[in-house]
Amino acid sequence: MNVEHAIKVTRLTDVGLHRDHNEDAVASDLSIGLLVLADGMGGYKAGEVASEIAVLTLTAELTEAMLHKASIRFMPGLLPESQMLISAIDKANATIYQISQEQPQCAGMGTTLVVGVFTDNKLVVGHIGDSRLYCLRDETLIQVTEDHSLLQEQLNAGLITVEQAKTASHKNLVTRALGIDPEVELEVQVFDVEVGDLFLLCSDGLNDMVEDELIKRILLEANGNIELAANKLVQAANDLGGKDNISVIIALIEKSFPAEGGWVKSLLGRVKNKKTK
Repeated sequence: MNVEHAIKVTRLTDVGLHRDHNEDAVASDLSIGLLVLADGMGGYKAGEVASEIAVLTLTAELTEAMLHKASIRFMPGLLPESQMLISAIDKANATIYQISQEQPQCAGMGTTLVVGVFTDNKLVVGHIGDSRLYCLRDETLIQVTEDHSLLQEQLNAGLITVEQAKTASHKNLVTRALGIDPEVELEVQVFDVEVGDLFLLCSDGLNDMVEDELIKRILLEANGNIELAANKLVQAANDLGGKDNISVIIALIEKSFPAEGGWVKSLLGRVKNKKTK
């Protein structure tokens, strides 16, 4: 869905202070409502290959799917965008896995992924690994995704506390990644969107260094200047050590974006409700 009239987006990626190259990849295309961020891993520079393949494949597959949306048979009970996202991820996973098997220099490569597709005042969210999506609404920062990581599993099981997790040595051990195995499970959810919402997609190079409270403060103090917010978030991560690549995508919801005919359905619904009272 084209949301260029309703949403403002900025994206920024930085190598950090300790890495010699950037294995993160970011992209956005509001003509199809897409935001995507990938954090690659693997042998020498193979991580950046995996993340770039993920972003390029996903963008191309979703663009193609939306062009031919009317001819696709969708599963009942599942948003078309959710189904298209799952299919696109399957294609990206297969592509990365095949190259990792055929090219010795790419053996074992993979990538985390967090992706959002805006449609009909909703955000379809998909993620694999520990890249995150946050929503800032009414001065409250919500972590929409839950990391697929050993650390998160230990937190969920009550084996460690939140305070212990902050200093854990195994923060970056993910339990799910794109391209590592022939098949991968994408976690998909649908998040209702309100005007004024601010969405942040980030790699763990941000949230490993910058606590949520500081992330929230930076977003609030930027007061809608999302370019300033992105720069300050990256700078904060570097000021606190910059141990990894740092990538952010920020989307500000400026207007409602109902699907075509959405306002008509809403009006008819209100009329129907009045008649039944």
